[in-house]
Amino acid sequence: MTWYHADIYDREKPVPSFWAGDAPPLASHVDHGPLTADMSCDVAIIGGGYTGLSAALHLVRDYHIDVVLLEAGPLGWGASGRNGGFCSLPSMSLSYSQLISRYGADEARRFMATQCEAIDLVAELSESEGFDIARQGNGTLHVAHAPSRMSELADEAEYLTRHFGFTASLLTREEVAEQHYDSTEQFGALHLQKGFGLHPLRFARGLAKAAARHGAKLFGHSEVVSWEKSAGIHLLRTKGGTLKARRVIVATNGFTQNNLERNIADRLMPVVSNIIVTRPLSEAECAAQKWQTDIPCSNTRNLLFYYRMLPDRRFLFGARGDLTGSPEAGGRRRAFMTRRLGEVFPAWRDVEITHYWRGLVCMTGRFTPAIGTMPDDSSVSFALAYHGDGVAAAPWAGRKLAQLIGGEAAFDAIPAPYRGLPPRFPVPSLKRWYLGAALGYYWLQDKQSVFGHGNERS
Repeated sequence: MTWYHADIYDREKPVPSFWAGDAPPLASHVDHGPLTADMSCDVAIIGGGYTGLSAALHLVRDYHIDVVLLEAGPLGWGASGRNGGFCSLPSMSLSYSQLISRYGADEARRFMATQCEAIDLVAELSESEGFDIARQGNGTLHVAHAPSRMSELADEAEYLTRHFGFTASLLTREEVAEQHYDSTEQFGALHLQKGFGLHPLRFARGLAKAAARHGAKLFGHSEVVSWEKSAGIHLLRTKGGTLKARRVIVATNGFTQNNLERNIADRLMPVVSNIIVTRPLSEAECAAQKWQTDIPCSNTRNLLFYYRMLPDRRFLFGARGDLTGSPEAGGRRRAFMTRRLGEVFPAWRDVEITHYWRGLVCMTGRFTPAIGTMPDDSSVSFALAYHGDGVAAAPWAGRKLAQLIGGEAAFDAIPAPYRGLPPRFPVPSLKRWYLGAALGYYWLQDKQSVFGHGNERS
């Protein structure tokens, strides 16, 4: 069973992203293509995104463990190759106060420390393994889309600095306009000096090249169509062959389907996210919005916009999506985002949109990621659900799984917000209804936040 239109899951359909046309392809010795024979290994990985590729790299490089990775589409086909390229934190949908209230100050600090480690890991991997990620910017900007949201950013700054030791500073509307940009939905911002922008598909393919170079065997277009266990050995069958493994890692994130691992899928909420990219802007067009920053930005809407200027002055603008994933809904969403881009940045109202694409981010009912082993089978591990901030968190989670399997880390050492399976949704078949209700509630909150100051364009 899938939750969205079949178009969302069509692995043979090229993703029409800007990244896909701007990243060197993988050689055949990296992505071996469909599995066409029976094989065996110590650890099988299902999913060829950041989590799976990082787990593969660290398992073979650091622990000399035999690894085979199976990906239903091309390597990096899912969220890892089509996101906005925000290497940022946090990978949760809780506020910082909720994080502390639920898990306690010590576990909250441990969790946030790993978020910092995750960002550093992305930079370290690109440097140590020698691949270019087109890094941009120093930190991230969280922008108040309405005056009422500045108090929220002040609270965020206090938690980040006082409780977690990050360097964060509040900027007034005038300071943001002078140093970064201006728009109709810019009323100040929080600058967190941790994080950066990158080219997500170059990062994914860089991880794949590194994993293959160290000995991992990677097979794209190798969907697992059945999975059983016999005499302590996992049998993962594709259309072309069977992979036998002593251990399995599930790293399928928002594309996890019930026929693969229902006990995991019923606990996940896949959410459509959409991105448009403009043609390269001229210097005059950038100046018209006072744009002078390469720092990735997101705003304080519950149904947020996220945006950044790419190295060639193309503008990337992203937003959450619809409830069906159909091509018709995608067309309507593209039109909505094009209109909203022109409303938030009026000088760019008529700028050509050259690329539009979408994909799935993954959330849980507890609003935090999930890392661990299955309660009924410790030979099956998982890491997923990064709440739209997986560029840093997913490679870190993949490394953590490798450390667990390699015997370097203990499960109890994982910070509590990550640890173990999240709860099932009460009636999994109603997940789309739950999502629709949540999106409606957030839409109303966003309307109320801007009501009364002449800036309502939702």
